[in-house]
Amino acid sequence: MSKRSRPRGPVKAARKIKRSARAAKRRPGRAKPPTRSARIEAPPTLVSTEWLAAQLARPQSGRSRVRVLDGTWHMPQLERDPRREFEEAHIPGAAFFDVDAIADRTTPLPHMLPGAAQFGRQVGELGISNDDLVVVYDVRGVVSAARVWWTFRAMGHDRVAVLDGGLRKWKAEGRMVETGPAKVAPARFRARLRRGIVRNLEQVRRNIGTRREQVLDARSRGRFAGTEPEPRAGLRGGHIPGSLNLPYDALYQPDGTLLSPDGLREAFTVSGVDPERPVATTCGSGITASVLALGLHLIGHRKVAVYDGSWTEWAGHPDTPVEP
Repeated sequence: MSKRSRPRGPVKAARKIKRSARAAKRRPGRAKPPTRSARIEAPPTLVSTEWLAAQLARPQSGRSRVRVLDGTWHMPQLERDPRREFEEAHIPGAAFFDVDAIADRTTPLPHMLPGAAQFGRQVGELGISNDDLVVVYDVRGVVSAARVWWTFRAMGHDRVAVLDGGLRKWKAEGRMVETGPAKVAPARFRARLRRGIVRNLEQVRRNIGTRREQVLDARSRGRFAGTEPEPRAGLRGGHIPGSLNLPYDALYQPDGTLLSPDGLREAFTVSGVDPERPVATTCGSGITASVLALGLHLIGHRKVAVYDGSWTEWAGHPDTPVEP
């Protein structure tokens, strides 16, 4: 029998079976074997104690975890040791983010942003990777935690949130705390400076003439007006010409949690902020300026930068203009 006249039925049937098997493997909805664990979905910028407690109750495994940082910082004259306080009580599994150590140590200005390489190395030593979702808190509510939040964003890491009410609210609710130093395994973190949300002295100086950005000062009204002494010796009183004033603690409720979005909008409106124009926030040394940046971010304002050196740098220069 010639090849042309050879029966083809069984061969066609076999091929059809093979094609069906391949199609079944490609069929939508068919379970696939797991490879790497999926990333934890990023939460809102501000998270509740209930949300964090629920996350910590789940197994923390794979390449994406919730990592908690205590970012507490105190003014030097208070003579409080935030690291010692951390070891006395902290949220389970937390590590301590030292605002003064993870900073540029080549300048006399306090806790200025470090270089990207330094930040990546030190944050990696805290056990944080680029895949991790970072939640930051402090002992007061939302003060220095906002600075750590902004620092991570300035270093290119948007998977970062702030715990509303901080350790104060966590403990008031009777939630578990740990004692002793942090127990973490080093990780790899790559940082990349995002210059668009950082302002330096020369940029702020030029802005006095251009008024391209609104400058919003987080210090108290007395310090802003120069009627109250500065906590750092040798600094002039007053404020950057043309700037607005909104004391950072005006954004809090009595329990240390932030105002509602409507409350935040009202506070910024009363202070004179135009929501359609970019804002550069400032304070004494860049800590509470970050609280204002956080509040603006929470109400959807994305054109916000922090003047890193703030009043310590500005008033420390003899040739910078000052208004009472």
